[in-house]
Amino acid sequence: MHITLTIDDDLARTLKERAREMGVSFEKVVNGTLREGLGESANIHRGKPPKTMPHSFGFKPGIDTDKLAQLPDE
Repeated sequence: MHITLTIDDDLARTLKERAREMGVSFEKVVNGTLREGLGESANIHRGKPPKTMPHSFGFKPGIDTDKLAQLPDE
């Protein structure tokens, strides 16, 4: 989405400096700063989510896998 936005001179200088330091575009710095400010940095999609692969560990019947930490005590 393209939006025309007026940014105060001091903020624009700071954002441009940060973009130069990070080696990224001004647009990326502005978007990242807005996301952080809005608390949405966790909502950035970075590709496919990890895939969970099921695995049978071969536990004997009667072993409660929710209580595995108690096995050494027994």
